[in-house]
Amino acid sequence: MATDLTSLLENGVIIPSLEAKSRKQAIHALAEALAAATGLGLREIEDAVMERERLGSTGVGEGVAIPHARLDGIEAPIGGYLRLVQGVDFEAIDDRPCDLVFMLLAPKSSGADHLRALAQVSRTFRQSAIRDALREAKTEDEVKAIVCREAAEQSA
Repeated sequence: MATDLTSLLENGVIIPSLEAKSRKQAIHALAEALAAATGLGLREIEDAVMERERLGSTGVGEGVAIPHARLDGIEAPIGGYLRLVQGVDFEAIDDRPCDLVFMLLAPKSSGADHLRALAQVSRTFRQSAIRDALREAKTEDEVKAIVCREAAEQSA
């Protein structure tokens, strides 16, 4: 099963730019968009993601956060991407505010798929060129182009 960002965002959501004052607001915005895309309940997504956040921050450094959860009611991992106008505190390992947020939702039963998808998202966002390009992207299409180009290079 493919777990590159292109496949995660195919039925997922992209919010190219949003103002949020807190981690909770950023998570709410992505949860709301993913609820609309998946038919899952907003509250269900938010609760699962916030529960995971309480276990430990998903701020992975360099301004990137990857909040994630496993839920019943979805068939395959799905992603939501959000760029914040101003970074917010995700209690990242490097203490930097996070402005690039990728929310990953996976089926409750998908142990290995969930971990593979998480690893792929993490690998992609570790690349400074990708982060820089995403920070410049203004539209959903620009974000998709960056992500698709990265996926093509990874599979080449």
